[in-house]
Amino acid sequence: MSLPQLDFWFDFGSTYSYPASQRIQALAAEQHVYVRFRPFMLGAIFKAQGWNTSPFNLYPAKGAYMWRDLQRVCDELGLALVRPDPFPQNSLIAARVAVAVSEESWAGDYCAQVFREEFAHGRQIADPAVIRSVLDHFSSDADGILERAQSPEIKEQLRSETEMAAKLGLFGAPSFVTEDFEVFWGNDRLESALAWTHRAEKIRTR
Repeated sequence: MSLPQLDFWFDFGSTYSYPASQRIQALAAEQHVYVRFRPFMLGAIFKAQGWNTSPFNLYPAKGAYMWRDLQRVCDELGLALVRPDPFPQNSLIAARVAVAVSEESWAGDYCAQVFREEFAHGRQIADPAVIRSVLDHFSSDADGILERAQSPEIKEQLRSETEMAAKLGLFGAPSFVTEDFEVFWGNDRLESALAWTHRAEKIRTR
């Protein structure tokens, strides 16, 4: 019997997607839920709303609160936090690679590690060398994966994923979407999303 599925929509530049990425696989495994990691380009969503950067930059008070709150969240989880510079970072290469390896058993681990490189170690995820160093943990063909990530096919897949995010009504990250298209937004809604996933599965299999 297949496991119920939860889609984890995120942008590698998203602050609250960092703790979500570090929590979701263990929590989902405990609850026997299959997670699909689905990167999208949040900047395109913001642009459609008339923003040219993160709202945390546009509204300083909101940004100051977010960074303090994120520190509290990370402290509770035992996660290191280094504020990326610049913020938000360009996440295009990292996202294309995530799409390219989406069928690999280690795709989720790759995504989680990219978040750690950015938010725990302060590295530049727009640098292909940083992404290559992450891929080296999981594959002996990091250069081949990076090359495929720049192919027209993968570029189009990422564009399609971003368009799908917009169609689903996603406006921020992290967002969690269940199989019955219920949307949960924010790291603090992960547990609720997992619970709903089981509820939807029970209804579906009646």
